[in-house]
Amino acid sequence: MIKSSEFKRVSVIGLGYIGLPTAAVIASRGIEVIGVDVSQKAVDTINSGKIHIVEPDLDIVVHGVVNTGKLRATLIPEPADAFMIAVPTPFKETPDGDSKEPDLSYIQAAARSIAPVLERGNLVVLESTSPVGATEQLASWLQEERPDLTFPQSKGDAADIKVAHCPERVLPGYVLQELVANDRVIGGMTKACSEKAIELYQTFVKGECIVTNSRTAEMTKLTENSFRDVNIAFANELSIICDKLKINIWELIGLANRHPRVNILNPGPGVGGHCIAVDPWFIVSSCPDDAKLITQARHTNDAKPHYVVERVIKAADELKRPVIACLGLAFKADIDDLRESPALQIVEKLAEQNIGQLIAVEPNIEKLPDLVASKGVAIAPLEQALEKANIVLILVDHQEFKMLDRTHLVEKVVIDTRGIAT
Repeated sequence: MIKSSEFKRVSVIGLGYIGLPTAAVIASRGIEVIGVDVSQKAVDTINSGKIHIVEPDLDIVVHGVVNTGKLRATLIPEPADAFMIAVPTPFKETPDGDSKEPDLSYIQAAARSIAPVLERGNLVVLESTSPVGATEQLASWLQEERPDLTFPQSKGDAADIKVAHCPERVLPGYVLQELVANDRVIGGMTKACSEKAIELYQTFVKGECIVTNSRTAEMTKLTENSFRDVNIAFANELSIICDKLKINIWELIGLANRHPRVNILNPGPGVGGHCIAVDPWFIVSSCPDDAKLITQARHTNDAKPHYVVERVIKAADELKRPVIACLGLAFKADIDDLRESPALQIVEKLAEQNIGQLIAVEPNIEKLPDLVASKGVAIAPLEQALEKANIVLILVDHQEFKMLDRTHLVEKVVIDTRGIAT
C-alpha cells in the first residue's frame, strides 16, 4: 500500500533507463524530484517535458510532472531529503583478459557529487546493480568527503546519514508498471537505514518491501540475472547442437516444455543489456575460483554472436553479390537500448568481414551508432531492406518483424535467431 511520506524532496542521480522513470513515478506522487545527469542534452530534453530514451508511456508521465513543476533536471546536485543513485555499473577486462571486473567509477563520481549537499537525516540509496560490498564502499567514499557527518559503518543506527541498497528489477518496455507493482528488496547497512529506505519506497511501490542487509540485497540482484544467464546459455548451446543435428530448435523446445517440470528458455543471438550480460561477472569477480558454472554460462553466451557470424559468412559465400538485411540492433524486442547488444555486435563483426552489402533495420532508432555507420552499414526501412536483400538475418523479435508477411522471405536465405520465421 502506498503511504504518505516525510520525504518532501528526492534527488535521483542518473537519468537513464532506470533513473528517469523512477524520478517521474516519484514526482507523479506529488513529491518534488530533482533529477541529476552529466548530459546537458538529457537535462535540456527533460526540462522541456520530453524524453531522451524509449519507454512506453514515459513521455506522458514526464510531460505531466515537468509541467506541474514536480520534476526538474540539473547538472549539479542540490540539497534533498533522499538521494537515489541510478548510474551505470559497467565492467572492464581483467589484466589477463580471461574475465571481467566491475567498474565502480560512476558510483564514486556520484558519491563525490552529492557529498557537498548532504545534510543530517538524509537517506542515500544505491539502486545501481553492484558487486557485493559496493554499498559499503559508497558509504566510505561519502565519509571521506564529509568527515563532519557520521555514517553507518562508524555509528550504526545513530549515523547522521542512512545508507541502503535497493536494486531495480524491472523489464524494459514495462518499466513504469513494474516500478510500482514489483516487490523490492531493501538492504540497509543497519536496521535504521532499512526502515528509512522503506519509508521512501512505500511512497510509490505497491509491491512488498522486503528487508535484508545491503550485501544480501546486492547479491539478490546478481543471483536473479545469473540464474537467467545460465538458463539462456543452456538454450543457446542447445540451439547450436540442433543446428548441427538438423533439428528445429523451436519445435524441440516446444515439445520438451510440455513436461510439467521443464521450462527451457528461448535461444537467441547472444545475451545483451545492462543486467544479464553484465551482472554475472560481478559474482565471478568476487569468487573466481568457485563461480565455475556462472563463468561458463557467460562464455557460452558471449560465443553465440560469433557462431551467428559464421553462419552468415557461410551463406554469403554461396552467393555472388550478398546483400544482408540485419533485422534489429537492440538487445531485446521493442526498445531502443543497444547496451551490450549481441545484435549490434554481430552487425559490427559482419561489417569487418566485408562479405557484402549490409543493411540494418532498427525501427526504434533514427540513426546508426557511429561505430557501425563508419563501417559502411546502411540503415533502411524494413520493406526497402527486404526488397534489396538476398540474405535476411533476424536478430531481434520486434513486433514489426513478427507481423512481417512471410511471402517477403521467399527465395531468400533466412537465418532466424529468434524463431519468428519458422
